[in-house]
Amino acid sequence: MKKNFYNIVKGKFLVSDDALKNWRFIIFLSFLALVMIGSSHSADKKVHKIADLSNDVKELKSEYVDVRMQLMQSKMESKIISAMEQRGLTPSVTPPQKIIITTE
Repeated sequence: MKKNFYNIVKGKFLVSDDALKNWRFIIFLSFLALVMIGSSHSADKKVHKIADLSNDVKELKSEYVDVRMQLMQSKMESKIISAMEQRGLTPSVTPPQKIIITTE
């Protein structure tokens, strides 16, 4: 047990007769580590992009609420009356009359 541990520490498994299979395994593990690091970076980029898009959505929602509020206020009858009074138009004093057409 001790001998095997010392052989690993000294690196004899890399220079022995069957070292080719050990080198293949080490290269394979290195490749897997690189793939794992790359996928981790990709996931981090996606997380940051999602956070940025969420902030954009929040800003657009608040802008939508502001514009909708301004639209509702501009549609109010009192606002329309005051805007038309500046142009010289006033609301009618007499109520509208319903016209009924009968066909015979």
